[in-house]
Amino acid sequence: MAAKTVKPPKTGPWTGYFTDGTLESEGHYKDGRKHGLWKFYYRNGKLKVSGKLEKGKFSGLWKWLGENGQLRQQGKFDHGLQVGLWRRWLADGQLYDVGSYVDGQKTGLWKTYNAQGKLKREKLFSSKKRVKPTAKRK
Repeated sequence: MAAKTVKPPKTGPWTGYFTDGTLESEGHYKDGRKHGLWKFYYRNGKLKVSGKLEKGKFSGLWKWLGENGQLRQQGKFDHGLQVGLWRRWLADGQLYDVGSYVDGQKTGLWKTYNAQGKLKREKLFSSKKRVKPTAKRK
């Protein structure tokens, strides 16, 4: 029986490319897991997502951008779970929704806005599930 070759885990800088050769991602590996600052790009070369990973899990502040460079989503992670205040925006930069997470679950009051920036809906969540919807506001 032939001996199997065991590859050591990836460690160090890493760059990924789309099939057409354009930059897709860049970051670092540590002991075979993504670790440290990572950036992901659109095919047009513009930044799509950036944030830190610790032992392959999302950590700290992450930002998602649209192809136009406008901020689309922002929030924090702790050990791979969403925590704290999160916001999402429409492509034109108008705030879409805002609320908080605890251990990866929506909690507290979440507000959703229409394209004109007016409050469209509010939902109240416990850390386990949504507990009480409120009526839509005009």
